[in-house]
Amino acid sequence: MPDSITRPYGMVAEFTTSASVLHAAEKVREAGFRKWDVFTPFPVHGMDHAMGLRNSKVGWFAFIGGVTGYTTGMLMIWFMNTLDYPIVIGGKPMFSPFAAFPPSYELTILFGAFGSLFGMLFLNRLPRLYHPLLKNKRFSLVTHDRFFVVIECADPRYSEPETRKLLEDAGSRHIEVVEE
Repeated sequence: MPDSITRPYGMVAEFTTSASVLHAAEKVREAGFRKWDVFTPFPVHGMDHAMGLRNSKVGWFAFIGGVTGYTTGMLMIWFMNTLDYPIVIGGKPMFSPFAAFPPSYELTILFGAFGSLFGMLFLNRLPRLYHPLLKNKRFSLVTHDRFFVVIECADPRYSEPETRKLLEDAGSRHIEVVEE
């Protein structure tokens, strides 16, 4: 009896050209799969549309970070100049948004960059220290010249014979099930 029971993670299909993997992505999307991904050695034009992906939400994280940075800069300078350490010089106002703009602008850029970085990490569920695909020897070819479509077993539409037939019809040259 084995020490540990392995469960299947998903079905990996290998393709040789970007056109064939693009065609396969369209077929998988049309079949109604939800938990699947495409891995390529370089960006493939039109893949987002073929996979049915929407625009990224990372921009919203950057926007919220930028607004937070600008507000933080303005409030920080207002607090320091009017409440914390007010210095009256020649009857000038304690707070002027014109003078507070440059540091607030810099904080907008800084917090926007942090927002996009941490938003990307959050949405991609990173750092991920282990992934079942990294054990697969053939999958290492994705960094050279191969293209892969991976359909997870956790997908409600997944059925091994039907999924295998779909990927074969899409033109895959090698299909295998990867264990977790």
